[in-house]
Amino acid sequence: MIVISTEIKDKIESLNQRFEKESAEEVLQFFLSEYQHKIALASSMGAEDQVLTRMINSIDPGTRIFTLDTGRLFPETYQLIDETNKFFNTSIEIFFPDFRQTEKMVALKGINLFYHSIDNRKECCHVRKIEPLKRAFQNLDVWVCGLRREQSITRLSTRMIEWDEANGLIKVNPLINWTETQVWDYIKQNNVPYNILHDKGFPSIGCQPCTRAIMAGEDVRAGRWWWEEPEHKECGLHNRPQPQGNKIL
Repeated sequence: MIVISTEIKDKIESLNQRFEKESAEEVLQFFLSEYQHKIALASSMGAEDQVLTRMINSIDPGTRIFTLDTGRLFPETYQLIDETNKFFNTSIEIFFPDFRQTEKMVALKGINLFYHSIDNRKECCHVRKIEPLKRAFQNLDVWVCGLRREQSITRLSTRMIEWDEANGLIKVNPLINWTETQVWDYIKQNNVPYNILHDKGFPSIGCQPCTRAIMAGEDVRAGRWWWEEPEHKECGLHNRPQPQGNKIL
């Protein structure tokens, strides 16, 4: 863990105050200019990240965009990667898990180990997501992601600009205050390509064996790791600090 310095802490606080009421585009314009060649969008290929892809492409088409191929994605997600590259005339970088770690994990605990315990699921997420993400972060100072407070209880205290202690990077969440309606209005108004699974009851899409469609009235992330309690539903990419017992901050 890389400890945040007072200087960085003060800078992030100042930036949050500066951009508190600014639009997502204005936030992106600042960071894409200030951290050129040291910033990237980490896309899950979800609706929010497709919005950010369109915004970034409009501001600076040369900005890096990468995604993680865990090896367990839906066919529709691969289809979207290809469609997005063609639509924006870009090339999304794809990072894969280390095959040695993956083979060892599967040999010891089985191909569907994640159903057996939370520890197993987190281990699978670490091998398939966290390790390749750290490789993707090399030479970066800032990463952009599509978190929204409305998405889940684990994200209620997320701020627009944060310090990612685990990776020693500034994390920018331009859509943090957006509603789901705003996301879909933007997609429709700008004809942004999106995963067709969203039209089949999948508001949040991850790995195929860990994602299901949701019922009417369920939380938008109810289909992710549906066999676990809501407070555990993070893969480790966006963990929040928990200094007071199990209370999510």
